[in-house]
Amino acid sequence: MGKNKLRKFSELSEIDFVYQYPYGRLAEEGFPWRGRWHEVFGNDNPIVLELGCGKGEYTVGLARRDASRNYIGIDIKGARMHAGAMAAQREGLRNVAFVRTGIELLDRFFAPGEVSDIWVTFPDPQMQKVNKRLTGTRFCSMYRRVAAPGCMLRLKTDSPFLYAYTARMARHNSLAVAADTADLYGEDYTTAEPWLGIRTHYEQQWLERGLSIKYLAFSLDGDTPLCEPEADDIPKDTHRSYSRGYIQMPQMLGEN
Repeated sequence: MGKNKLRKFSELSEIDFVYQYPYGRLAEEGFPWRGRWHEVFGNDNPIVLELGCGKGEYTVGLARRDASRNYIGIDIKGARMHAGAMAAQREGLRNVAFVRTGIELLDRFFAPGEVSDIWVTFPDPQMQKVNKRLTGTRFCSMYRRVAAPGCMLRLKTDSPFLYAYTARMARHNSLAVAADTADLYGEDYTTAEPWLGIRTHYEQQWLERGLSIKYLAFSLDGDTPLCEPEADDIPKDTHRSYSRGYIQMPQMLGEN
């Protein structure tokens, strides 16, 4: 492991709102704040998750804009969330936390009805592996275990495939769709809902390449088992076949 990663892990361990619970530790100890997140934050405000939060840019961006909710970023990669955790610490944000764990363990960290909203921002579309799609029926069934009534799943993506698949999955299962656009900025959704304008590092790269950003929000309410739709006819993305070196355009290389 590189010195840079070791430094980041060390710094994360010193931040009291970062919870690092890989499976082994979770199995041994359990998570003490499950069902008691209001004690962590010192309030009863709604809890919003960002799943696969990466650098935590969206988690922190949402927390900056809305002090009336508590925001928790979740990712298995501790080195990734370091940037967001350090930013939240520098700014003294009191409505932010991060959890290092796998998303499939979500109900080990949250009690039924404890989560009011879920964001999934620019996930891997997993075009070949439906069980790994964070907006697929396997994961949505997991989310329901912790979701409060009215909980929404909110997807931002550059992937036409994932957007089309997720919209089809929601409608196939009669999940009420609250927002649906294939061109978030072209249709200017961000005027009415400014938090949609928060841009992550990779989102800005997709936009620089001329790709449109898609947004879909739908309710997780219901107790009928979710069924996979037929999706073989949905065209696969082509832009993701390029190497990361192609994505890193010259004007982006100077960014941190």
